[in-house]
Amino acid sequence: MKLIGKYQVLGLLGRGGMGVVHKVAAPGGWPLLALKLLRPSDLLARLWGRAELRRRFAREARLLAGLRHPNLVAVLDMDLVANPPYYVMEYLCDNLGQLIGEGYDPQTPSRVLRPERALALTRQALAGLAALHRAGVVHRDFKPYNLLLDDQGRARLADLGLSRLRGERRPGPANLKVGSPHYAAPEQVADPESAGPAADLYAVAVCLHRLVTGLLPGALPASALAPGLDSAWDDFFGRALAADPARRPASAGRMIDDLSALGRRWAVRRGELCALAQPWPGVAQREASPAPLPARPAKFGPKQARQRLGLDELWRPLARPARLAAIDDRLARDLDRGLIWQRGGSGRPMDWPSAQAWAAELAQSGFAGRHDWRLPTAAEAATLIGPPPAQGGLCLESIFDQAQSRLWTSDRASFRAAWMVGLRTGFVGRQDFTCRNHVRAVGGPIL
Repeated sequence: MKLIGKYQVLGLLGRGGMGVVHKVAAPGGWPLLALKLLRPSDLLARLWGRAELRRRFAREARLLAGLRHPNLVAVLDMDLVANPPYYVMEYLCDNLGQLIGEGYDPQTPSRVLRPERALALTRQALAGLAALHRAGVVHRDFKPYNLLLDDQGRARLADLGLSRLRGERRPGPANLKVGSPHYAAPEQVADPESAGPAADLYAVAVCLHRLVTGLLPGALPASALAPGLDSAWDDFFGRALAADPARRPASAGRMIDDLSALGRRWAVRRGELCALAQPWPGVAQREASPAPLPARPAKFGPKQARQRLGLDELWRPLARPARLAAIDDRLARDLDRGLIWQRGGSGRPMDWPSAQAWAAELAQSGFAGRHDWRLPTAAEAATLIGPPPAQGGLCLESIFDQAQSRLWTSDRASFRAAWMVGLRTGFVGRQDFTCRNHVRAVGGPIL
């Protein structure tokens, strides 16, 4: 059993230039936490020096521990005299990069969020940045993978390893680039030490553009890339992505106000668009008789998943969603296959073993007069995913309780991970058994 300090190491969560993040268990096996250990790359150690890296690592830990905010990841423990030093954070399974499916090449299109969801997450990120900026800290590496998501889908900003305090000068080569190239503001690319809060706001605007269009900013305006967006979005991006920092919103709080106004305008516009009787172009035609779906749990890895489940390159279902009708306030029927679904589901997110037990208890207790409740397979759960916004998803309203937007399935992806579906973003993914998602049970024939 490997230990770091008093914490049992359970696995590797991520690796960056400055260190590695492990999933660990506290003494007694609970709770599960994330431990960041200083382990810099050889390149960074040569450029900055190990003494400077240790100083910056300690500063990052103390900053996060001292800035308690609902949109910043919480530091719960640290040992900065250990060799190597580490600090311990709350364990969060998800991040925005995984949610949208951003790959190694950021130029590749990613999954798109509905504008109202994208705006909500962006405002939360800005609230976290506002707390940093008030403390005199510039993040300098804002990107989707540094925005963690908790069980309720709330955004938590993390990774201050490249941040800069007001007035601080960092030793090292003058030409050293700081931040992620596609998200870094022009002034940060030219001179990282000159980057102020406006550079973080530029990165936030790049991220929002990706969330609503699936693409990084380019020659075409956002309104030409995503259905329903109008000139107000183009005006916002024109200001927030201005090369001159002085033309951008004056602060994170001011950008929150701008996005709130944009959200109110979007709500009106969406209502007008969705009042149209015509369906959105590009909605797939319904198949005459959908093929039966596997209902018995199986184990299959990522290499088999896309073909087995009929997914595109962004892990979205290619087949049309199920035709569903409400039976009563608790149940809905799949009109094509005869499956019966809960319209609600578990009242709280839970780990995968607990999800299995919850579904079994539902069957044993005879919820709604039925004893055949079970966790759906990934193929079954994927039929609940509607089309993406560009293919009609802007105006579709689900008959299900929207609180259960991320659902476990009964299929395993490995010896320690299972498949899940993200209904709000519209994709199939895999997560460690210890992650927490909701459960929506299904009843019906086993094929």
